Amino acid sequence: MRLENIGVVAKREYLLRVKSKGFWIGTLVLPLFIVALSVLPTLFLTKSRTDHQVVVVDETGRIGQEFAANPNGAQPQKEGEEGKDQRERVARFEVEVEAPAADREAQRAALDRRVLAEEIDSWVWIGEGVLRGDPVEYHARSVSNFMTQEVLEDRLSELVRRTRLTEAGYDPDRVGELSGSIDLKTVRISEEGSRAEGGLGSVAFAYILFFLLYTMMMLWGQQVMNGVLEEKGSRIVEVVLSSIQPFELMMGKLTGICLAGLTQFVIWLGTMMLVTAPGMLAAMATLPEELVLPTVTLGMVLNYILLFVLGFFVYATMYAAIGSAFNNLQEAQQVASVAVFFLVVPFMIMFQIINDPNSTLAVVTSLIPPFTPMLMTLRVSLDMPPLWQLLLGYVLTIAFIWGMVWVCARIYRVGILMYGKKPTLQEIWRWVRYA
Repeated sequence: MRLENIGVVAKREYLLRVKSKGFWIGTLVLPLFIVALSVLPTLFLTKSRTDHQVVVVDETGRIGQEFAANPNGAQPQKEGEEGKDQRERVARFEVEVEAPAADREAQRAALDRRVLAEEIDSWVWIGEGVLRGDPVEYHARSVSNFMTQEVLEDRLSELVRRTRLTEAGYDPDRVGELSGSIDLKTVRISEEGSRAEGGLGSVAFAYILFFLLYTMMMLWGQQVMNGVLEEKGSRIVEVVLSSIQPFELMMGKLTGICLAGLTQFVIWLGTMMLVTAPGMLAAMATLPEELVLPTVTLGMVLNYILLFVLGFFVYATMYAAIGSAFNNLQEAQQVASVAVFFLVVPFMIMFQIINDPNSTLAVVTSLIPPFTPMLMTLRVSLDMPPLWQLLLGYVLTIAFIWGMVWVCARIYRVGILMYGKKPTLQEIWRWVRYA
């Protein structure tokens, strides 16, 4: 094996992709998508508040009046209670109370006509049995406004709950204070010392890295398969193989495409940091002094880089083997689902590993080479595994990659000369054994 040949092929593959317009279009699409996700939801939220006019008919004589006096639950908030603030961002109610008429059916019909005439948005009927658990009727021209309904249901539930407590001889405010929930302060223990750290932040950080790795595997694995098929379609590769070994060609191709993927990944990561920096700085300024964001150490960064590179090669070799064996993209895509299976399995067990990153399931699956890059990334983000597990995972994964490149090269050597007929698994196995 001559390293200079691998370097020449890698350089060609890298420049071929980085200089293409498609590479830069694809590289810019994701940052724009991230900006849209960061800005548009907030913009839509500020513009999507509903002013909802509702008529309340209350047979109890108590709940409707309280609702009209304080329709949106606006009252001084305790620290950490944001539910009522969130309500008013979604919907604001203008409440009109009607007393139950002697002719209930005529009253209902009149309210229906007001809804159809767009004088009001809806009307609500609160029966006598509401304090015993009977439902409240909601009548509107459209009942697809589930967000508004949810806010209305929460507000009425709160009023019914207070009425029940008052009738039972309890002070609702005092009961609320005594039955309030607690906050769990999480403290992470490490060799550097204990420190408060939000569990949700660690999980979000791990999930983002996990998803980025998954996205890169899918995108660039397909790139490898397409690249192999393109070269098989041209006759130039037959001339190239007269002066270079198939193993060198395959390793150079994978290395070059991996470097292009890393280039794109760095651009994406830098853009994400730039876009999210103002929000992160604002969030950090409002955090309590004892609470800090998840720690990112140099060891974690090095592991992320190594796992990304190894992950790329694991899935790239699978796609390269598929591209080497078949004649066109249509045939190859029918078998590409085999490689996708190894990407889906980590998603299936992701939350079990997040919940317990040192369980037997987490340790065993993270040492299986096709799963190691993604699952070990999760474990490193949550709780650094023992050194022996990291080293064993790296050794097994590198051995798997080396074996897969060897298999790809042997399939490629024979596959470039096979045209027209779709190979069977038995034929591919013979190519590996005798090439």
